[in-house]
Amino acid sequence: MLRSRRGERDDGMIAGIEVKASATVNSRDFAGLRSLAKACKGQFANGIVLHDSNSYVPFADNMAAVPISSHWT
Repeated sequence: MLRSRRGERDDGMIAGIEVKASATVNSRDFAGLRSLAKACKGQFANGIVLHDSNSYVPFADNMAAVPISSHWT
């Protein structure tokens, strides 16, 4: 994502991040991100669920489960 000097996206798009303390992720874990996407209408860029596993799992075109450990390597 590109950011402005103020730390905002230049295009006004919104990204959501959900954090789960679980090694398993299912579609229910994306409920909050789906609600955010609906509320943002066309401005929702993507959403990720950070989870305690080693696997990357796509859940939709613009949503995925990502290992939280990938952010500390």
